[in-house]
Amino acid sequence: MKVILSRKGFDSSYGGCASPILPDGTMLSMPIPGGEDSHLKFEDIKYGEITYLDIWDKLYSKHKTDKLYCHLDPDIRADVRVKPVDNWVAAFGQTDTAQKHLHNRGVSKDDLFLFFGWFRKTDENYKYLPDDMDKQIIYGYLQIGDIVNGDEIKNNYPWHPHAKGKYSSDNTLYVATEKLTLDGKETDLPGYGVFKYNDELVLTKDNCSRSKWKINSDWNIEKFFESNSISYHSKNNIKDSYFQSAYRGQEFIISENKKVNDWAYNLIKNNA
Repeated sequence: MKVILSRKGFDSSYGGCASPILPDGTMLSMPIPGGEDSHLKFEDIKYGEITYLDIWDKLYSKHKTDKLYCHLDPDIRADVRVKPVDNWVAAFGQTDTAQKHLHNRGVSKDDLFLFFGWFRKTDENYKYLPDDMDKQIIYGYLQIGDIVNGDEIKNNYPWHPHAKGKYSSDNTLYVATEKLTLDGKETDLPGYGVFKYNDELVLTKDNCSRSKWKINSDWNIEKFFESNSISYHSKNNIKDSYFQSAYRGQEFIISENKKVNDWAYNLIKNNA
């Protein structure tokens, strides 16, 4: 099983602000703005009784009002739509350079996406806490149960944004497995989900800019690079007291490694 650290949600270019961490620990990854061909607006998705458009207004009132459509991907919250869709399943789409990267690195069934993004704690009114810093945090996961391409996406998953609009010929949808498997054995955990905030999910090192990550104590990263790899990274990314994550790239693919797999499984077991 390969683990893929997949960067998703609002950033400084798309959305302009951090996704919120609510007082109860709920992490709401804000989907990036999309085109009209998504047929889904921020007001069409919700958390509880509040729409994501209202959440965005509270987080960052300066956002451009012409960007009202959203690209809901990964789609891993079953109850997020105001109007539920029939036959919904958790899925994540990719295309172009990022998909070529996944394909060239042999990402396949049973591999595991860990989704991370830019977060910051808020109060109950979605106002950022002044003493909390921006962080990159793992907020959800999806283990690949099926890989779908081309017209099959439009025919079988019409509600997903990668079923709409114009995409290149490598347009791909990764559909979640029903149950998480590890070392070929099915667990009692679902094959996808979201997490509540926990310090062990935080990638960013304390009191550092969000791209400077903690040195992982569960697997020795210096020894890891002697015989393994993380795409877009090398041993040169290891600094004196932190790991400098790549500024560009969406999908960071970690080569197969038992310690990394155990680390990912424990994150899910502890937080799903």
